[in-house]
Amino acid sequence: MNIKTLAKLCGVSVSTVSRAMNGHPDVSDEVRRKVLQTAQEHHYVPNGAARDLVRRPSDAIGIVVKGVGNIFFTAVIRAIENATEDEGFTFVLHQINTDEDELLAGETLARSKNLRGLIFLGGRCDYTSAQTALLTVPFVCCTYRNSFGTLAEDAYSSVTVDDEREAETAVSYLIENGHRDVAILLSCAKDGSVGELRYAGYKNALAKAGIPADPALTAESGGYSLHGAYRAAAGLVASGARFTALFAAADTMALAAVRALFDAGLRVPEDVSVISIDGISVSQYTVPALTTLVQPAEELGRTAVSMLVAIIRGEAINRHVTLAAALRKGESVKKVSG
Repeated sequence: MNIKTLAKLCGVSVSTVSRAMNGHPDVSDEVRRKVLQTAQEHHYVPNGAARDLVRRPSDAIGIVVKGVGNIFFTAVIRAIENATEDEGFTFVLHQINTDEDELLAGETLARSKNLRGLIFLGGRCDYTSAQTALLTVPFVCCTYRNSFGTLAEDAYSSVTVDDEREAETAVSYLIENGHRDVAILLSCAKDGSVGELRYAGYKNALAKAGIPADPALTAESGGYSLHGAYRAAAGLVASGARFTALFAAADTMALAAVRALFDAGLRVPEDVSVISIDGISVSQYTVPALTTLVQPAEELGRTAVSMLVAIIRGEAINRHVTLAAALRKGESVKKVSG
C-alpha cells in the first residue's frame, strides 16, 4: 500500500495522512486515530520507516512523557535513559502536554522511529483495549497503571507506587501528630487518574480515624501547575475553612501551597502543617524543608526499562510491579495536642 491509497481509504488528503503520521498538531485526534488505525489494519509503513527497516534492525526504545512541567519526572527520565543505554538500546524522548493523547503520540513515534517498545511516563488510568489496539509495540506504564479502565492486566505492563496507599500513609502521619482538620490540595477529586487515587487514600485515612470527610476542605487546582496550586490553596484559606494540616497530592503543589499560606499570614508548620508525595530534590532545601513520601525515582525508571527489554527479547510476559515510597520527615509537620 502507498500513501495515496491510505489517504483514499481514510477520505482525507495525502498531506493530511502525512501530518497525522508525523504527529503534527493541526490534525484532530479523531482524524489521527482513523489514519493510524487504517494504517495498522493494512500494514502500511511510511517510506522513511521502511528505509530504516532495510538499513538495520531497530534498537530504539521510545519514552513519551506526559506533563512537560512535572519536576518529579526529571529523575525518572534520567534513570530510564541510563538503563536503556546499559541494555544496549538507544533512547528516544518525546514530551507532550497534559491535554494530549499519549497513545496517539506513542504510536506515531513508534512508526516514525521504528521503535522496539514504548515507556509511557505519566498518563491516563482508564485505557480500553480498543484504544491501545493502535499500539504495535509492547509498552510499559511508568508511575501509573490502568486503575479505572477495562484493559486486561496481561495486555500491558506497569511500575508504580500504590498511590492510594501512600496518600493514606501521608494523611495518617498528620493524624498521628494530632491533626483532625486535614485539608487536601489536588488536581481533581474525580479525574480517573492519580489524583483520584490519592483522594481515595486521603478519605481512607480519615475514615479509619473516625474523622468525617469535609467537602469544604478539598481544594482542586485543575492541574499540577504552580500557579494553579497556589490559586487553589489561596482560595481554600480565603473561604474561611478551618484546618490545621494540608495534604498536597504532589510536592510542587505543596511548595505553591506553602507560599499561599505565607502570603495569607499563616506559618508552616506553626499554623498549618503540610505533607505531600513525590520527594523531589528541591523540597529538601526549602524553608521549611518539606515532609513528603519519597517515590523511588531511580528504581521506577530502571524497572520500567528492565520489564520492557525482557518482553522485547522474549524473556518475559507483561507484569505489574508496585514499589514503596518512604517517609522523609522534613520540617513542615508539627505535632499538636488534641
